Amino acid sequence: MSDTISKNISGFGEKSDSAGNEFLAFTLGKEEYGIDILKVQEIRGYEAVTRIANSPEFIKGVVNLRGIIVPIVDMRIKFQLGEPTYDQFTVVIILNISGRVVGMVVDSVSDVITLSPEQIKPAPEMGTTFDSDYLIGLGTLDERMLILVDIDKLMSSADMGLIEKLAA
Repeated sequence: MSDTISKNISGFGEKSDSAGNEFLAFTLGKEEYGIDILKVQEIRGYEAVTRIANSPEFIKGVVNLRGIIVPIVDMRIKFQLGEPTYDQFTVVIILNISGRVVGMVVDSVSDVITLSPEQIKPAPEMGTTFDSDYLIGLGTLDERMLILVDIDKLMSSADMGLIEKLAA
């Protein structure tokens, strides 16, 4: 599986000339989500974290990533998607947001997809697992539908507090 991921995301930071946005597709529970591929630094298998006392439940702890202390957020807990299980498919997406490195635990990563503006629909104004301020929209590709998340807004939100507090 990791060979496939490496091939699909080997062009990080390179903006293609095609008119479309690239998203890393991942699953949380039964739903498929997407985040801007340019925010992704790397993808790693889940490993044990060092728990920090008095941190919110969704912040699993921190890991030392080549000398950088990285907070690890479990999105399944953050979005209240039931009790998370950690298996061989559980991965950590390492993000670089506003110069801050953050890890995000997800159930699995599938692929990188390119969506044209016509394939991205606005999010409906109804109850979702999280505030729709964090949504870019819904991406459609054949029979697939991805919930597109604005990871900058989500990680810098007041309840996450990861970016603002650390940048201040």
